[in-house]
Amino acid sequence: MADLVMAPPPAMDLFGEPIEAHPPWFKPDAFLRAGFDADAYVAELRSYVPLDSLAAELRAHLAALRAELVGLINRDYADFVGLSAHLKGVDAAAARMRAPLADLRDKVAAFRAGASAALAALREGLQQRAAATAARELLELLLDTSHVVSKVEKLIKELPTAPSDSSNAEIPINDTGTPNGKAGTGVRETQSILLERIASEMNRLKFYISHAENLPFIENMEKRIQGATKLLDGSLERCFVDGLEHRDAKVIYNCLRAYAAIDNTSSAEELFRTTVVSPLIQKIVPQNYARAVAGASSDELEEDYQQIKACVEKDCKFILEISSSENSGLHVFDFLGNSILKEVLSAIQKGKPGAFSPGKPKEFLRNYKVSLGFLDFLEGISVLWIDYFPANNAELELDPTGSFFFILVFHKSYSVNYSRFIWVFGVMIGLLFCRLLLLQVCCNEVTL
Repeated sequence: MADLVMAPPPAMDLFGEPIEAHPPWFKPDAFLRAGFDADAYVAELRSYVPLDSLAAELRAHLAALRAELVGLINRDYADFVGLSAHLKGVDAAAARMRAPLADLRDKVAAFRAGASAALAALREGLQQRAAATAARELLELLLDTSHVVSKVEKLIKELPTAPSDSSNAEIPINDTGTPNGKAGTGVRETQSILLERIASEMNRLKFYISHAENLPFIENMEKRIQGATKLLDGSLERCFVDGLEHRDAKVIYNCLRAYAAIDNTSSAEELFRTTVVSPLIQKIVPQNYARAVAGASSDELEEDYQQIKACVEKDCKFILEISSSENSGLHVFDFLGNSILKEVLSAIQKGKPGAFSPGKPKEFLRNYKVSLGFLDFLEGISVLWIDYFPANNAELELDPTGSFFFILVFHKSYSVNYSRFIWVFGVMIGLLFCRLLLLQVCCNEVTL
């Protein structure tokens, strides 16, 4: 190796800087890329570099690489030659370590097998524990369901015999020989409190059933649940109607909370409509249209609205105040729309259908204005008007009930757009008739 030629030192320019050994188009770093392709490299350079120049540069680069390789070998040649002298006894040392390493490998394999078995047993135990927990939760759910059903049935059976039953309870008689009103009020209030308790238990029962559907145990109890539900609905209806007839605020409050607990607000709204609102409205707007026409009121609504306003203030406002009280949880009820407005609109449509007809423009406009005034009156007495105002028509389409649905129907009953069309059409017919008369007069003058 002593006769190997060392690489010449790099040439320097006038200022002592090394002169580049290759032209700018020749990049030796390109050979070190992972995806280097010799054919593509030559094809790329041959478009602007002669092949002779490229071959010369490649030969020069090869010579430089060989010179660099020789330099590296000469630098570490002494250590390379003495490497074999330092490796004496390596085979014996490797033989001595082979036995302990094999023993260690066997121990590690045995420990790994034991750990895998323990992990598998642990996972199986966790699965069994999860299954047992789920079964226990289901069993507790079924036991709670059975307990709640029995409790509801017991409470419902106690209703007729408890002091809360107004039909069987003995109401004390005062000195004048008349029943004591305070005792009757206490009976109704006690019954309403018990019904609210039963309703809360029924709500809990519905929650349990929703988490244990399609189970034979629940299916076997279906008849009992349906029977308890019917008994609760009937008892709650009688108590609520009794409270409405006696205008007992506490009884009505408790019954409304019971209806809200079982998510049956529509029944309470319908009972209030049929029990309180409908008799009052039918006295004002008779359902017999022939009798209404024969009367003096005809299709005028102003006087009817005045009477309806008085009835609402006197006989309906109290339940709006109860359902809108703070922290009561009764804001889910909409007696304004589903009871009052619904009955008023139905009575006018049946008793005075001509009130919505644009055939009589003056009466139509008068009825439309007083109807808007009636809606303003309802807005003034309703605390929940702003809170439940729908953001857009899409909400009305999704939930076609409540105050603003009936207000929308109320407005649509008055065909304002149709009336405008009739008015414009009448004006146009009048103008055309005048033009025809004028044309006929002109023709007569020309003929003469």
